[in-house]
Amino acid sequence: MREFLEFVVRQLVEFPDEAIITEIPSGRTTVFRLQLRQSDVGRIIGRNGQTIQSIRALLSSAASRHNQRATLEIVE
Repeated sequence: MREFLEFVVRQLVEFPDEAIITEIPSGRTTVFRLQLRQSDVGRIIGRNGQTIQSIRALLSSAASRHNQRATLEIVE
């Protein structure tokens, strides 16, 4: 799941080397924290939050295949 998330984020942002993904496992749930440059946050959120909703839906779907749960948080 982490590799998938890194791939998607790196394709969307302007400064992919500055994107930091932190994985916090807790039982069946994994929380991914995404730290970005301020100018890239808007690219990930998208218009009316559609991009981040899509990324979260895909991440959740990938996690459910492994009988897990995953959430994505953006840290500013």
